[in-house]
Amino acid sequence: MSEVTYYVALSFVATGDGIAPGEAVECFNPDWAVMRAEAFSRKPGYVGALAFSRTGDPTTGDFRDAKIILKFGDVPDDLSTL
Repeated sequence: MSEVTYYVALSFVATGDGIAPGEAVECFNPDWAVMRAEAFSRKPGYVGALAFSRTGDPTTGDFRDAKIILKFGDVPDDLSTL
């Protein structure tokens, strides 16, 4: 089994029903994911962002739950519904 860890910055936008995921960007490391998430949170049209990581085996598709690194602005409390 060959595990990899992906680092991602995910933006959030306001919708008529609340808050929804926006643009997502894969990053090289956790620091970049945090910096990109903070930049998303300041960008017009976005209400918040978060940086997270996810580890698993891409050949089997078996991944553990995402780990939140840091949140900025308005981010849904329950991310399991996204």
